[in-house]
Amino acid sequence: MANKSHNRRVFLIGTARNAAAAGIVGSAWYGYLAKAKAAPLVLRPPGSMTPGAFEAACIKCGECVQACPYDALSLADWAADAPIGTPVLNPRETPCEMCTDIPCVRNCPTGALDTDMQDIRQARIGLAVVDPSSCLSMQGLRCEACHRACPLIDEALSLVYRHQDQTGVHAYFAPTVNADLCTGCGQCEHACITERPAIRVLPRDVAMGKIGDHYRLRDFATSPDAVRPDEQPPQPDSSAETPGLDYLNRGGQP
Repeated sequence: MANKSHNRRVFLIGTARNAAAAGIVGSAWYGYLAKAKAAPLVLRPPGSMTPGAFEAACIKCGECVQACPYDALSLADWAADAPIGTPVLNPRETPCEMCTDIPCVRNCPTGALDTDMQDIRQARIGLAVVDPSSCLSMQGLRCEACHRACPLIDEALSLVYRHQDQTGVHAYFAPTVNADLCTGCGQCEHACITERPAIRVLPRDVAMGKIGDHYRLRDFATSPDAVRPDEQPPQPDSSAETPGLDYLNRGGQP
């Protein structure tokens, strides 16, 4: 009888342990999947594929991290917002130095990083976004830290002279990002002198909106006054009588 009771106790303890282990593994796996799906603020190396496609192609080998001469890249750990083992960039700590030979891309064995990219200026790691409420320059203080740090100064990031509406007599220089040229290297965020950066690099899907394919916009850059032939407004018939105009031409006499 005692033997049966002992065996039963061993069986129950073993079952409880297995259940606990399964719960731990399940929770860890669920957490991994959650991070893989919800990592909206994660920055990847230059030349990365689109979110989802990158995670599918990256084998977490760490070759890009080892190839970076400035240690700007690191592998995500359990505390990160990205799937563990995938490469991430934290520009506040160490920004991308825009290497002309792009060693991180060249060493990627799977194509998760675009090996056809020849010019680092084509990289779109993210997009710099300015918070006007905490930017010293936009508060009227003279600060050009982010502007001076930008590798594409006056192209990707410029200072725009603006009138200070609060006083009516002063002006300020507003850091302004060109979304078409910003590579998302993070030099601006790294150089920002505020306690928390007033300019941050965010993934482009987060930083930028989308108009929608059903809208048709005129290309003002190439033809600011152009109007499509089918968009010409109807012209009044000059031969038709215009009573109001005739009335005025007759000196107001009916």
